[in-house]
Amino acid sequence: MSTPSQHRIDALNYSRSQRMLTLTFSDGAEFKLSAEFLRVFSPSAEVRGHGPGQETLQTGKSSVAIAGIEPIGHYAIQISFDDGHDSGLYNWSYLRDLSERQDQYWQRYLQQLEAVGQTREPDIQVLHFTP
Repeated sequence: MSTPSQHRIDALNYSRSQRMLTLTFSDGAEFKLSAEFLRVFSPSAEVRGHGPGQETLQTGKSSVAIAGIEPIGHYAIQISFDDGHDSGLYNWSYLRDLSERQDQYWQRYLQQLEAVGQTREPDIQVLHFTP
């Protein structure tokens, strides 16, 4: 897979305490994406469906954290979340798009939640701890 050079990622840094992934692209651009945002916009079929109109609105993900990040070749990462979700490959171009259009995507997501009477908050309390 060919990736435009400005979409290549040179560095990833996940802050567990902030639940924030910092991405540094090869053109020097740096973006921060929350674990919740990445989970809500997972490129998996479970979230996006197999075609237009088959998307599943993700609710109750405000407390989600990243449990692991695995590189996939030189073009993508696979993120495992502490809610058990671990499918979908985040390629560099998709991560760049999410980064650059984060505000737009987030506002649309919040509007969708409101339209169906749902919330970002989980139905049950999720506790995060390190044994």
